[in-house]
Amino acid sequence: MPRRLILLALMASAALAQPQNKLFEQVGPILNGLSQITGWKVERKVPAEILHQADFKRMMQDHMKDSSPKEVRAEELTLKMFGLVPQDFNLVGETVDLLSEQAAAFYDYNKKRLFILDTTKDDDEARLALVHELAHALADQHHNLGKYMKEGSPDDDASTARQAVMEGQATWLSWAYLFSSRTGKGEIPENRLNDLANSAGAEGPVYSSAPLYIRESLVFPYNRGILFQDAVFRKFGRAGFDEVFEHPPVSTQQILHPETYFSKLAPDMTEAPKLEKQAGKEFRELAEGALGEFDVSALLRQYTEPKAGEVEATHFRGGSYRLYENKRDKKPVLTFVTDWDSPEAAQTFLALYKQVLKAKWKRMDVSSAAAAEISGSGDSGKFQLDLVGKAVQSMEGLPASLPLQAAKSPSSKP
Repeated sequence: MPRRLILLALMASAALAQPQNKLFEQVGPILNGLSQITGWKVERKVPAEILHQADFKRMMQDHMKDSSPKEVRAEELTLKMFGLVPQDFNLVGETVDLLSEQAAAFYDYNKKRLFILDTTKDDDEARLALVHELAHALADQHHNLGKYMKEGSPDDDASTARQAVMEGQATWLSWAYLFSSRTGKGEIPENRLNDLANSAGAEGPVYSSAPLYIRESLVFPYNRGILFQDAVFRKFGRAGFDEVFEHPPVSTQQILHPETYFSKLAPDMTEAPKLEKQAGKEFRELAEGALGEFDVSALLRQYTEPKAGEVEATHFRGGSYRLYENKRDKKPVLTFVTDWDSPEAAQTFLALYKQVLKAKWKRMDVSSAAAAEISGSGDSGKFQLDLVGKAVQSMEGLPASLPLQAAKSPSSKP
C-alpha cells in the first residue's frame, strides 16, 4: 500500500524539552553510551542545531514538492479507493499539518545532522527523544540509512517493515540506554516491554482527527518496531543490531510476527488482476504495489468488528493492487488480490470485505451473490469479488460499459 508521504511523518520523535545549551552538552556522552550497548564505534561527531518550527514546516513543504505530483495523486487516489481516507482528504496538506504538530526533533540522514525544534520545555521526555535521534545517527554511521530505505520500493509493504526496523531499534535503544543507568544492563526488562510499546504513541488535535490508517501508519514503526527489535535482541544479542540492516524484514507480517522473520517466511507474490487489452485502450495504469498484513488489518478493523478483523488478518499471506484511470473522465479503477493460508480464511475475508464495501460506500447494490462471487455496483462504479481457491480478488470502479470479466484472474509470480 502506498505511504510515501506518510513515511515522512516518521522522522518525528517525542517532544524534546531541555534548555538548548545543556541539551547539546549531552550529545557526546549519549553517543558513547549507545556505543557500549550496540558495540558500534562512534565514527564521527553528530552536528546539531536548533530549528524554528516555522522553518521546519517550510522544509517539509519543500520536501513534499520534490515528490512527483502524479505519484502523490496516485497515492491519494489509492487510499481513497480502498476507503482508508475520506474522499475529501488532502494527503499533502494533512501530512504537513501532522508533521508540524508531532515533530520536535529529527535526524536528517541525508545531511547527517540532528535538528532540534525550538519548541522545547524541561522534562524527562527531552532526554529520551535526544537518545532516540542519536540512535539513528549512530546506526547511520554503520548502515547508511538513506541507502537502506531506497533499496526497497517506496510503495511496497517492505518499506514499512524497514521503517519499523529504524524506528523500532531507535525506540528500543532509547529505553535500553535509560535502563542501563539504573540496572547496569543495556536492555529493556521483559516485564516493562509491553507497557513501553503501548506508550509509543502520538497525540494532538491533528493526530486525533486523522483517519485510523494515517494514525496507525505513524505509530506502527514505533510501537510494533520496539517489540520486533526486542525479539531480535533476545535471539541474536548484540549481533541483532546489524542483522536487521544486513537482512531486513520483507513485510509488515515479519514485524508483527518475528518468528516469520526468523524462519524467513516471505509473503506470497500474487499479481493483482490486470485489465484486458480492450479495456487498456480506455484506461492507463497509475500505480501498483504490495499489500501487507498491516494494511489488511487496518482496513478490516476500520469497517468490521475490530477483534474479528485483527484475527482474520493473521491468516493473510500476501497481496497486491493496481490502480487504473479512465483516460477520458479520469475516474479510477482499483483491482487487488489477497492470498490466505486456507480456503476457509479466504472465504471469511470475502464475507468481511463485503461488509467493508457496504460501510465505505453510501450506496451498494448487489446484483449477484454466491459462495464464491459477489457483484454489483457502488459509489465508484461496478464491482466484483471472486473467491479463487485461497485467494480473493476484487475489481472496483468499473464503468457500466466495461464487462466485469475484463480483468484477468490472479496468478502467482515465479
